[in-house]
Amino acid sequence: MADSEKSFFEKLNYWLRNSITVKLFSIGIIILLLLIPAFMIENVIRERQYTSENAVTEVASKWGLEQTITGPVITIPYTTLVKDDKNNLVTVTEYAHFLPEKLNINGSAATEKRHRGIYEVVVYSSKLNFSGTFNLPKPEELNIPDKDLLWDEAYVEIGISDMKGINENIELKLNDTKYNLNPGIANADIVASGVSTKINLNDSSKLINYSFDLNLNGSKMLYFVPLGKENNVELSSTYSTPSFDGNFIPDSREVTDQGFHAKWKVLHLNRNYPQHWVSNSFNVASSAFGVNFLVAVDHYLKSTRAAKYAILIIALTFMGFFFVEIINKTRIHPFQYILAGLAICIFYALLLAFSEHIGFNLSYIISMILVLGAITYYSKFMFNNGRTTALLSAVLLIVYGFIYVIIQLEDYALLMGSIGLFIVLLVTMHLSRKIKFYND
Repeated sequence: MADSEKSFFEKLNYWLRNSITVKLFSIGIIILLLLIPAFMIENVIRERQYTSENAVTEVASKWGLEQTITGPVITIPYTTLVKDDKNNLVTVTEYAHFLPEKLNINGSAATEKRHRGIYEVVVYSSKLNFSGTFNLPKPEELNIPDKDLLWDEAYVEIGISDMKGINENIELKLNDTKYNLNPGIANADIVASGVSTKINLNDSSKLINYSFDLNLNGSKMLYFVPLGKENNVELSSTYSTPSFDGNFIPDSREVTDQGFHAKWKVLHLNRNYPQHWVSNSFNVASSAFGVNFLVAVDHYLKSTRAAKYAILIIALTFMGFFFVEIINKTRIHPFQYILAGLAICIFYALLLAFSEHIGFNLSYIISMILVLGAITYYSKFMFNNGRTTALLSAVLLIVYGFIYVIIQLEDYALLMGSIGLFIVLLVTMHLSRKIKFYND
C-alpha cells in the first residue's frame, strides 16, 4: 500500500513503531520509572542500617555505653557576697576547681564480641590505673580570702560518663590516706556524672600524690580528658582494628593482628583551659581523646554507594539494548526493557541481603553473577544471536566491575568515575555516528 493511501492513524502507528526519537523517549521514561524501585531499595538500606545501630545500642546499654573519664579534680567550696534582685548583699557558695599537676594513665582493654541477631557489637572491659600529683595554689594566688575557703568541705570528683560500667569499688589514695569514692557529683561545673568523696586538706600548699584503679565496662569508645598539666596515657588492647580519635592522636602506636599498644602525651599548653578556675567557666570535654572500638560495618555504606549508581547501570544496559535494536534491526518491546531494569534493581536488594551475612565483596560477586546470568539468559531469546548476547554480557560485566572498583577507591572515586563516563561517551558517539536520527 502506498503512503498516500494510508490513513492518518496507520501513518501514526508506523511512526510510533519505527521512530528512533520515540524509542529514545520511551527508554527515558522507563529509566525514570525504574528510579522508583531503586529509591525504595536505598530506603531499605537506610532502614537496615538504622536497625543495626539500634541493636548495637541495645546491647551496649546493658553492658556499658561509651566511656569518657574526666579527672581527678579537687574542688574547694568558698563563700562570697553577691547582690540579689533587691540589690541586697547575700552570701552564696561557689566552687574553686583544681586540676592535677601530673596525670598518668596506664591500662588495658580486653574486647569481646556480642551478637544481637545478625548484628555484631564489640564491648570491652578495661583495667586502668591513675596516678599523679596535685600542687594546690596558695590562697592568695586564687584571689579568694583564706577565711572564705571551706577547706573541711573539699572533695575529689572523677567524671565517668556511664556509671553502669563500673565493676569494682574505687579506692582513692591521697598521700597516705585512703578514701572510698561514692556515686554522685556535688555540682555539675565540670562533669554531669561520676564519683566523688570528701577529703581532708590541712595544708593547701602541700604536694598531694594520688592514685586509684578503675575497672570499667564500656562499648564503642574509651576516651580520656587531659586535665593534668602533663598527661601521659598508655593503653593496650586485644582489639586489632582500632580507630584513634578525639582531639589528640597517639604519639606512638603499634597495631597488629593481636591488638594494639598506644601512647599519648598531652601538655596543658595543648588545650584551652587553665589549671584552676571557679564555677563552670570552661568546657573540658572538648579536649577528650581516645580510641573507638567500633565494628567496621561498612557494607551498608558500600551498598548505599552502589545503589546510587543504579541509574548509570540501567542507562548503560538500555543503551546496549538500543544499539542492538538499531544495528541488528531487532525489535525489543518496552516490557522487555522493564524486566531487564527490574533485574538490575533486584541486584541491590540481593547485595544488601547477602552482605549482612557474608560481607560486601563476596556478596557483590554473587549478586552480579545472578543478575548477569538472568539478563544474559533473557537477552539470548530477545536477540536470537549468541554473539550479540555474549558481547552485551561482557559489556555489563565490565560495567559492574568498574562500579565495584569505584566503590572501593574512596579517594579516587571521582577521578575514576569521570574517566569512565568519558570513555562511555566516546563509545556512544562512535556507535551512533551512522544512525540517521531524522530518518523517521
